[in-house]
Amino acid sequence: MEIRQEFTCPLEYIHDIMKGKWKAIIIWRLRLGPTTPSMLLRDINGITEKMLYQHINDLVKHGFVTKTVKETYPLKTEYELTTDGWEMLEALKIFQVLGQKRLQDTH
Repeated sequence: MEIRQEFTCPLEYIHDIMKGKWKAIIIWRLRLGPTTPSMLLRDINGITEKMLYQHINDLVKHGFVTKTVKETYPLKTEYELTTDGWEMLEALKIFQVLGQKRLQDTH
């Protein structure tokens, strides 16, 4: 995903990085610990392989997730949150609580 070069505030920058349906969900899932792409596909309902790789590669590029390739046979790839990823998770927890409250208020 292309990121703009000029911003009027830091929130725009983070928004550009995090926009997309799946990035927040991927980070939320990675709070459970390192995992493989196949486990992410299994655990994230509705995500396609193409979208998983597109979004997780963006998160790796921007330093929220690390990718480790283990030299086994067959090769094993794992993803996990970085320090910045854990900080983003704290922000997402606020959204989670707000979402739960709003859902309860509408039902």
